[in-house]
Amino acid sequence: MARSASRPPQPALVAREASGVPYLLRRSERARRLRLSLDDDGHALVTLPSRASVRDADAFVALRRDWIARQLRRYAAERACLDSRGPLRDGATFVLSGQPHRLEERVTSRARTTIEHDDSIVPTIRVLRAPSDARPLAVVLERWLRREARAVVERRVAARAPQVGVAPAALSIRDQRSRWGSASRAGRLSFSWRLVLAPPAVLDYVVVHELAHLAVFGHPPAFWSLVRSVAPESDAARRWLRAHARELHWSLG
Repeated sequence: MARSASRPPQPALVAREASGVPYLLRRSERARRLRLSLDDDGHALVTLPSRASVRDADAFVALRRDWIARQLRRYAAERACLDSRGPLRDGATFVLSGQPHRLEERVTSRARTTIEHDDSIVPTIRVLRAPSDARPLAVVLERWLRREARAVVERRVAARAPQVGVAPAALSIRDQRSRWGSASRAGRLSFSWRLVLAPPAVLDYVVVHELAHLAVFGHPPAFWSLVRSVAPESDAARRWLRAHARELHWSLG
């Protein structure tokens, strides 16, 4: 995601330990309650409301130490699975639209680097690199994936908006780390480009989810009823996103 120059600074992280469990503490003025998660580097992360006590965070971590241990084991297994694919290089496996693709990289005589998506026999992403292009492969792929994501998301929004009964005002593709999409009261939609890596039904669910927010803000029963009426596979898609979130975020290494 291209970071905005006006983006507010992130809260400082403080390393702590409770009951033998190391964790990172972050205070947030927006948080209404204690939240515990695992970050992309495998650290337990506690988000603490600004008025809460650090002792509350320590007690929270001690209470959830078994949960943290389970999440760390899951993190290690996911990391090992991804590492088994090897680094991004010619011959590696890369997942696009939920399907494994062979990654091919060739230096050509072309003036510009191009990427071909070939699904004719063996699903393949073919990077045809210009001799003068010294960018890392991950950078080349991300730029292409962002364009692919915009094209796919725009098509799904155009198809689903009439079914939801809304008309979005604008659409942007970003790299939100904490959410897959967002919607504003002004009708602006934003989606993570990484959704193009997920199965089509999952991307479709996120599109419907954000479109539904233009009709019903928040998550009351009426919101979920609308989402499920348009995207019946929404519950399965939510489970898939929870199970594969790190895989999507780690896709380019």
